[in-house]
Amino acid sequence: MAYTPIEDYGIIGNMHSAALVGMHGSIDWYCHPHFDSPSVFAAILDDEKGGRFSICPVGIDDINYKQYYWPETNVLVTRFLADSAVGQIIDYMPVGTAEEEPEDHWLVRRVQVIRGNMTFRLECQPAFDYARARHETTLAPEGACFVAPDLGLGLVSKLDLQVEGGGVTAEFTLNAGEMTVLVLRELQGDSCGPRLSREHEFELFERTVEYWHHWISRCTYTGRWREAVQRSALALKLMTFEPTGAIVASPTCSLPEDLGGVRNWDYRYSWIRDAAFTLYAFLRIGFSEEAARFGEFLRERIKEPNPDGSLQVLYRIDGGHEVTEHTLEHLAGYRGSRPVRIGNGAYDQLQLDIYGALMDSMYLFNKYGTQIGYDGWAWLRRLADWVCENWESEDEGVWEIRGPRRQFVYSKLMCWVALDRAARLARKRSFPAPHSRWLETRDRIYEQIFEKGWSEKRQAFVQSYDSEALDAANLIMPLVFFTSPNDRRMLSTLDAIMKTPAEGGLLENNLVFRYNVEEFEDGIPGDEGSFNMCTFWLVEALTRAGRRDASRLRTARLLFEEMLGYSNHLGLYAEETGPQGEALGNFPQAFTHLALISAAFNLDRALGASD
Repeated sequence: MAYTPIEDYGIIGNMHSAALVGMHGSIDWYCHPHFDSPSVFAAILDDEKGGRFSICPVGIDDINYKQYYWPETNVLVTRFLADSAVGQIIDYMPVGTAEEEPEDHWLVRRVQVIRGNMTFRLECQPAFDYARARHETTLAPEGACFVAPDLGLGLVSKLDLQVEGGGVTAEFTLNAGEMTVLVLRELQGDSCGPRLSREHEFELFERTVEYWHHWISRCTYTGRWREAVQRSALALKLMTFEPTGAIVASPTCSLPEDLGGVRNWDYRYSWIRDAAFTLYAFLRIGFSEEAARFGEFLRERIKEPNPDGSLQVLYRIDGGHEVTEHTLEHLAGYRGSRPVRIGNGAYDQLQLDIYGALMDSMYLFNKYGTQIGYDGWAWLRRLADWVCENWESEDEGVWEIRGPRRQFVYSKLMCWVALDRAARLARKRSFPAPHSRWLETRDRIYEQIFEKGWSEKRQAFVQSYDSEALDAANLIMPLVFFTSPNDRRMLSTLDAIMKTPAEGGLLENNLVFRYNVEEFEDGIPGDEGSFNMCTFWLVEALTRAGRRDASRLRTARLLFEEMLGYSNHLGLYAEETGPQGEALGNFPQAFTHLALISAAFNLDRALGASD
């Protein structure tokens, strides 16, 4: 089978793990039981060895494939339409069950025919532990059992399964109104479990649909782009690890930012950087419980500093610190994009921007969520003091470069945010704090950015001191109240970024690159696509500038609505968009959907004020 384009996948999940389902009915990525567990199906990373769970029509030449979500849910429908028949698969992972119930970690696939009759071929070929672990396949009266050294899964089915290689296959025909249900679940002893009755499956389906309907009904956003915002919220909920409240950057690993290249990373972890954006997005649209859970996850990490007082950049979703990066040499990579990496070597980098994101999130959490107590403040105070002592250091920066450290403007900007928010929080809550030291250091950072981070030649804030390269991260300046959105230097920076790369800018086809790889050596060979979250950052920066300039507000709306057209057929975004509109990088990406929500909220409010 050929590799399915990244944008042709949908996602299902249960807030413990997730699976990618292609438009042709194949599950090509699934880790069990958690997001960061070893993969069971990874055909998206190696078409031959990775393993898949495919159900697709056979014997029909001309088929149209459609895929959509059951309205206001994360239940995915993949439909096959032919002249002679119509069939579909309803895929979901049950939620809304009690924690102790066995359905808690099931993957359910309901296959049914709506019109005519259709023959399907089933192929379930697990490849445990990223296709490194051998397993035994045996048939049982209830289906098939797959037993690896560290995990046993059962495929519960009434179909006539046949062992083929390390998996099972079957061909079966359904007539109009007929259905069959398959369940992938952990083994119960030596049994793959009892078959699912039609009534039991319908109960699971209805309970799952009701769970998602109830959850999304809490969304308070009623603006112009309700459908896009709600889909982003549903995607973010899927990327939440229920036991701890952590949010993964993406449920996938090693999907390439450059086809055939080496920019392939594992995003199945929780980044401190996402903190403020996550809390802001959830709070703005009414999901205070999710914001509070993630806030609690962050507060626990604050209590676990490194020996030098710093924090890690990212953590495992259970709060663990060890995220060592490994290369899986035996996997071919998506469309030959190697190496395939698991773990993430950025976890022990120095990235000064994370302290601003963290402090801003705690400020928001205190303002809109649960007020911070003295013990929490004591830890935050230590971090603010650490920033005072270390803000002048070179670091790897927001983009996690693999080359020499630099004096990144964005890193300095977020150190300013860290001290500004710490001082505000101390003043608001009357917490004891070294106010003079924090404010004096904050002001030194401010003046240094204007002195060393501004280029008279480019008439823009640049990426790093002694550099003339632009960086889309600086679009955040008005969003964190470092500059006025109408400050002449900020407006000039906007204008510089909005030029094409050929003209020295970062905007092409109304999509924003994070930086120009030809101007900046990031230590990684190859090219990359435009960064979707940066495009939404541009929309928001223009929105804020548009409060006094109607033309910029109109531009913001046009950019935003055009950007909505770059989502896939389900409203989902990968990390990047390629030159032909294709999805690149891990999919779906939480940061992009967070940025969409923030941009939609603020743009809608600005347009409302201008009506």
